[in-house]
Amino acid sequence: TTHWFRVTVRIPKDFVGRSVRFEIDTSSEAMIWSTTGDPIMGLTGGGGRERHVDYLLTEKATAHEKPRQFYVEMACNQLFGNGDYHQRPQDRRIYYRLNMADLMSHNEPVLALYYDLQVINDMANRITEESPRSWQALSAANAIVNVFEHTDLSTVEPAREIARQFFKAQGGDSNHQVYAIGNCHIDTAWLWPFAETKRKAARSWSTQLQLMDIYPEYRFAASQAQQFEWLKENYPSLFGRIQDKAKAGQFIPLGATWVECDCNMPSGESLVRQFLLGQRFYKEHFGEISDIFWLPDTFGYASQLPQIVRLAGAKYFFTQKLSWNSINRFPNTTFRWVGLDGSHVLTHMASANTYAAQCTPGELMDSVKRHKDLAYTNESLYLFGNGDGGGGPLRDMLERMRRMENLDGLPKVKQAHPREFYEHVESTSKDLVAWKGELYFELHRGTYTSQAKNKLWNRQSEFVLRDVELLSTIAHTKDRQGFRYPLDELTRLWKLVCLNQFHDVIPGSSINMVYRDSDKIYKDVFDSAEKLRLRALDTIYGELPPLVASGDSGFAVLNTTSWMRTSIIAVPTPLAPTFTRQANADSLPVQVCDDGVVLAIAANVPGYAAQAIEPTTDGSARFVPVRAYASKTDSSYVLENRHVRVTIDSNGQITSYYDHAAKRELVATAGNVFELYDDVPDYWDAWDIEIYSLEKYQTLTSGTVSISQEGPLVASLELKLDISEHSKLTQRISLSAISARLDFDTEVDWHENRKCLKASFTWDILSDVATYETQFGVVQRPTHRNTSWDIAKFEVCAHKFADLSEFGYGVALLNDCKYGHATLGNKMSLSLLRAPKAPDEHCDMGMHRFCYAVYPHAGSFNESNVVQEAYQFNVPLQILPYNMSALLGGGRELPLAQPCFSISGARNVVLDTVKLAEDDGNSFIVRMYEAYGGHARALLTTRLPADAVHKVNILEERVDDGAELSWMSHSKTVEVVFKPFEIVTLKFTF
Repeated sequence: TTHWFRVTVRIPKDFVGRSVRFEIDTSSEAMIWSTTGDPIMGLTGGGGRERHVDYLLTEKATAHEKPRQFYVEMACNQLFGNGDYHQRPQDRRIYYRLNMADLMSHNEPVLALYYDLQVINDMANRITEESPRSWQALSAANAIVNVFEHTDLSTVEPAREIARQFFKAQGGDSNHQVYAIGNCHIDTAWLWPFAETKRKAARSWSTQLQLMDIYPEYRFAASQAQQFEWLKENYPSLFGRIQDKAKAGQFIPLGATWVECDCNMPSGESLVRQFLLGQRFYKEHFGEISDIFWLPDTFGYASQLPQIVRLAGAKYFFTQKLSWNSINRFPNTTFRWVGLDGSHVLTHMASANTYAAQCTPGELMDSVKRHKDLAYTNESLYLFGNGDGGGGPLRDMLERMRRMENLDGLPKVKQAHPREFYEHVESTSKDLVAWKGELYFELHRGTYTSQAKNKLWNRQSEFVLRDVELLSTIAHTKDRQGFRYPLDELTRLWKLVCLNQFHDVIPGSSINMVYRDSDKIYKDVFDSAEKLRLRALDTIYGELPPLVASGDSGFAVLNTTSWMRTSIIAVPTPLAPTFTRQANADSLPVQVCDDGVVLAIAANVPGYAAQAIEPTTDGSARFVPVRAYASKTDSSYVLENRHVRVTIDSNGQITSYYDHAAKRELVATAGNVFELYDDVPDYWDAWDIEIYSLEKYQTLTSGTVSISQEGPLVASLELKLDISEHSKLTQRISLSAISARLDFDTEVDWHENRKCLKASFTWDILSDVATYETQFGVVQRPTHRNTSWDIAKFEVCAHKFADLSEFGYGVALLNDCKYGHATLGNKMSLSLLRAPKAPDEHCDMGMHRFCYAVYPHAGSFNESNVVQEAYQFNVPLQILPYNMSALLGGGRELPLAQPCFSISGARNVVLDTVKLAEDDGNSFIVRMYEAYGGHARALLTTRLPADAVHKVNILEERVDDGAELSWMSHSKTVEVVFKPFEIVTLKFTF
């Protein structure tokens, strides 16, 4: 709840000549408002180091003070929500009370002595006894205590003089240099909903503006463009004051991204949009983009980030989260982080091991003691201020900071823009070490799995927006007068998707209220995106009537991937009787399922093109039916097509997976084995899967299997499995006639308590590494546990697939929404569901539907088409909702019958994104990447209008990297040269 107090203050005459403060402790967060509706400053009640309950009314009261009136907005929540959150849900029966409301006046000399003694005392405690400075500090502290008498204020000045003499001693030129920056890391949602974050930002940042007026040397940094936008919308006067302080150099917007996002699960394009949205906001409202990627509190950092950061106009990176590693201590503090493609960013991890330092001598000393690269650079960043729930630096921190600026016994410290630190390191450091590849976080591995529906909708929203942008671009180039590209709405939808990728939302570590909000956000995204998709299709196919009449005989499908594909599709309901009636040996093979759905083959549909499907389409040339039958030797069942024969027992376990062409058995022991693990972390319930949990599990064997579809296009088995007395699993295991891929369409009614459900597959394949998809590429991780670094990766993140390959053969495990993977030896596991109870006691309870698949392939991973198959598993052919009969009967060509984009000469290049340019309605953007880790020379041809093409960065600014594009205007073809894992963005102008 929220409560308001109207406060009227009359300053007593005995306060004349003194500073006067209003103190109010609501035991919660609060905000002071002016009578004109302007936010003045935030307050934090209760106990603890974050306590801040005073509001300065005047520095020096006069004898003629008029009554003052203002308002206090009391929010009934603490900085960290309500109650404990690590191992149990938050308390909803907490009550808050107004503890005090009063006027007070500090005795400023006494307060100054208090700050003096805090610094000297901590130095005496933290500096080693071998240093004379430790004894000097102890002596000074002892002398101050001996001189000061609390009943005699005349002793304050002599005590302060002792402190002043101590503070006169300065450090030497060779001392370590600390660059200090105030901050108040505000989680965009976590133990509070998005709506509360809007207030947290206003409370925290308004307080910092007050401190800037008092301490002109003070510098404060804030990230997350989303929070700035909320402030602009809800607190415009405060946003204007921040803009003024930004111009003055005291308030420093940085970070480069829309939110401080998770970097494991968002797709490559999502990360691009985080930077595109963030940098554009900073440029528009603060006059410059951020050259620092600021991400102190995310649970791991993907290996393509250095390239994406560089392409977004930034070149520096800051974090500190790896200091939390549970097994290995990360070996570097200041280093060059090298990404998949060889791009690098200058990276620093705060050696104080916190982004919420309190400005103490001990923390400054830790900045030196814990710095692992002093041989190469003698500087460090130091972030101070209360964080996570906001708050930020307080007056006492800044007072201590003033006393420590250049003090013998401590590193030198100066308040500065973080850019000053990076530029100085860049210009003075020697032989900085490099770290290649991902920055794997050895903690919070459960975040790859918690809140499964949130992860499903994230994946789906990414692909939905991808398709909408493609179709809207095509519609825009076709009818520029009649169709307006929905740039504003697409920007709004991408902002919502990026918002839900905040590093405590998509990982599943927030309270239940956050996920009810994110549910609504995703519904908004899907509803709006579907309207935009249909609007674009209506422009492309506007001359065609809708597909409603039962007499219609033809329809069309659209392939939004960049390669030709063949798929099994469901015939639109109005046409099902026609397809069933006309099916015969010389026509398109069809299958009527038990539920009345009619299946057909869409064969050789070109990439980025549409294709008509009619009952008379010849699809029988190479068609061999798939079969499902009971084994004659035991209780197993068999699914078999011309590619593979799969044997499945009564528990749904694969006991044999035989490749006809390769003449080899793939299964070593069993596949699709459901394992239920005890999942009780030490501390962080929703966050962690612990390695000891792998020792205690049960294999689920109380299943029944029956044949549900016998072919000829798809053969399926239905598995019913009791997970426990509370939870049930139903799974349709399907093999089509056209592929060796085996699909697992799964429904789980999940009601467990601290359990984790995994599906495992043990293959007859030998490899020291497994390959996992990451953003715009793949990473390889060990399948053994030779070292502690290998052991730490017992659960890892992957996107659409994981692959285990040896020379000549491999098997990929595909998924449509899962991210938690493990491969140990020849056993691959996919984490399906968890059941943590904090901070959301309802996490993942209820019904779930998801799909995964096994895809065997000839050749090693680099010789395979696993990347393309994983795309197809996530991006089905679209059924176009139009009647094609009149069009096809009249001999006219189907719109988009010819690919609007095609790539030749480089099967390792993926065309991922097509969109209209941000600031130019006469240009469109095409983004591609090299997916396997090799060089490529690709020919990209477009049938959209195009007069010229240029290479741009992800901010869509023209770049000159020395690689000239060869543009063949007559064929609208451009030759693009790729380095391994390179992301290339092109801007076509028409």
